[in-house]
Amino acid sequence: MKQICGYTLDELKAWMAEAGDKPFHAGQVFQWIYEHFVLSFDEMTSLSKSLREKLKSTFQFPLLKQVQSLTSSEGETEKFLWELPDGKKVESVLICSGDRRTVCISSQVGCPARCAFCASGKQGLMRNLTPAEIVEQVLHIGHALKAKGERVSHLVFMGMGEPMENYDAVVKAIQIFSSPDALNISQRRITVSTVGVVEGILKLSKEPFKVNLVLSLHAPNQHLRKKIIPYARKYLLEELLTAMDIYAKQTKRDITYEYTLLAGINDREEHAEELAELLRGKQCTVNLIPYNPVEGLQLHRPSGERIEVFREILERRGIRTTWRYTKGKDIAAACGQLALQN
Repeated sequence: MKQICGYTLDELKAWMAEAGDKPFHAGQVFQWIYEHFVLSFDEMTSLSKSLREKLKSTFQFPLLKQVQSLTSSEGETEKFLWELPDGKKVESVLICSGDRRTVCISSQVGCPARCAFCASGKQGLMRNLTPAEIVEQVLHIGHALKAKGERVSHLVFMGMGEPMENYDAVVKAIQIFSSPDALNISQRRITVSTVGVVEGILKLSKEPFKVNLVLSLHAPNQHLRKKIIPYARKYLLEELLTAMDIYAKQTKRDITYEYTLLAGINDREEHAEELAELLRGKQCTVNLIPYNPVEGLQLHRPSGERIEVFREILERRGIRTTWRYTKGKDIAAACGQLALQN
């Protein structure tokens, strides 16, 4: 069956015309899905019963079935586990901070990158998600928020998977997320995170939209980076940073480099000095992330004092930094943790 949340408004209008219905009904369907957050064709009461039956016989909606949700003790983070039509499972996370309601989206089942510290890569890559499976993660969470009078405000492709390795589906989902006819989320509030796929970064820089781009750097040199991110063997660090510079220049967006601090591996003072030299003169921010422990991985989080020393060195060398407080430790909120448990 077809997947309606993978359609743009123009594509659904074309389908309506081919099916012998008025194209304006496509706008009604979009309003029900993206404004009212209904998750059933039966609830679209402004449509005729015959059209609703036609939609039900053509489109599988919804695709995702909620298997589990866990809320952190501080109440700011909620993790969702979804079952896909083929029985595979994928995760999303809702992060509440002030007025922000950020959804962390998955783009693949599993992940090909196999980063040393990440649970997603432990199961390898199973398959890509379709555009509709990506979009529906946000719809289901939007449905839950609507009941509380809230809305999704920000989106980050930082869940399971490497977005650049599912490029077409991710771009299609971004088009739907940012469309005024659909979720109408500002491009400035959408972020794509990558471990570093050079051709994907360059391709994204030429798209008609301008989203934020984050590189999972995690090391100040190629040798150490290959140990932490085996995927880094495909691309030299120098060519990757050049691609990021091109993206920043083309889109006028500042770049963020994420750096997960692993005790005794990449958190020493000399690493901070080397990182500052690597990024000297770049329009960027380094987001320092204390490691979120994953069961079965013999890795540890540095002390707060060690993290602060690392941050001070970067700041002293003129590198703007943020220190991400790790949320959701008690609900296995790091990418892929919940899926591995089910």
